Amino acid sequence: MGCAGSSEAKGDGTVKKIRKPKSWKHSPQITKNQLMRMREEFWDTAPHYGGRKEIWDALHVAAEADLDLAQAIVDSAGVIVQSADLTICYDERGAIYELPKYVLSEPTNLIRDS
Repeated sequence: MGCAGSSEAKGDGTVKKIRKPKSWKHSPQITKNQLMRMREEFWDTAPHYGGRKEIWDALHVAAEADLDLAQAIVDSAGVIVQSADLTICYDERGAIYELPKYVLSEPTNLIRDS
């Protein structure tokens, strides 16, 4: 049983395909090391905001995988993809999982560490 926004029950029976997030800029500019620290902090604290740890773990792995593997991960974990870029997802119990863009892609104005 899914909800109306379910990746498996979009109305026409098709699965919502995952795609990369649109290009974005971080303000202020950050370095690669700062981005990695932000990601680590997010994934360390995300389960404390609700939802199931196994779904957070699946989303973490999917966020770092290529698109085909990410699609397989969210499908097998029963994740309902609301936004194709994975910024908003649900589990089958209706818990929401909101992912910031910085865990899904790099900003276009990233300062490369030297």
